[in-house]
Amino acid sequence: PPGPLRPPGLLLAPCRAFSNNKILVELDESSGVATMKFKSPPVNSLSLDFLTEFCISLEKLENDRACRGVIFTSAVPKIFSSGLDITEMCGKSMEHYAEFWRAVQEMWLRLYGSNMVTVAAVNGSSPAGGCLVALSCDYRIMVENPKFSIGLNEAQLGIVAPFWFKDTFVNIVGHRVAERSLQLGSLHSASEAHKIGLVDELVPEEKLQEKAAAVMAQWLALPDHARQLTKSMMRKAVLDRLVAHREEDIQNFISFISKESIQKSLRMYMEMLKKKK
Repeated sequence: PPGPLRPPGLLLAPCRAFSNNKILVELDESSGVATMKFKSPPVNSLSLDFLTEFCISLEKLENDRACRGVIFTSAVPKIFSSGLDITEMCGKSMEHYAEFWRAVQEMWLRLYGSNMVTVAAVNGSSPAGGCLVALSCDYRIMVENPKFSIGLNEAQLGIVAPFWFKDTFVNIVGHRVAERSLQLGSLHSASEAHKIGLVDELVPEEKLQEKAAAVMAQWLALPDHARQLTKSMMRKAVLDRLVAHREEDIQNFISFISKESIQKSLRMYMEMLKKKK
């Protein structure tokens, strides 16, 4: 009933949306579960704007007492997220590269270190940075579709996944599988990803939301503080490593990305993508 704790308006609207442009956020106050839907067509690439909005949305939820868990999914058909936006890394200034890379770090630090339960509902392909978003969650459910793939495929573009991408990956699939997959820049089909433990379960597309909600309920059945302290204990060393080397990591990125040979391979990759369209 409405009373001092629950204004009458909330009974009619348990879902309240706040959003800018690229991410749709809905919080269901009755369950304490928010959904963050990526809607930055054509491929939900992680541009500076997208990353900024992602961090702000996540921070708002983190600070909202009503929110205990977040489900991440895509509003764009067939793609979860294509990863880092190549245009942010091509022909820009050193300052721009630094700002962009700091935003990538920030996204990972906030998501990997989140106090909330985080579930990735992967409803499309998820290469590179898109894979990192899924890897950073507590649990991954992927749509069972032979056309969808997921993996850290940076090596295929002639670039190198940073140590914190690698650490996150190793912690999920183990050292040997990560070593092979990273060196080959493998994109794994949904069924392969499930076999190597990169995703926790596969479901038919129409069951995805229902499954994500059920997994979330299972994780939220525990006392928050015990789960949060356990998560922090498991992840702290990896998070601390980036925090301690953050500036150095930015400088490494800038010096690598501004090499003419790398710029050239990124330009070629962009040309190839244009032709595919």
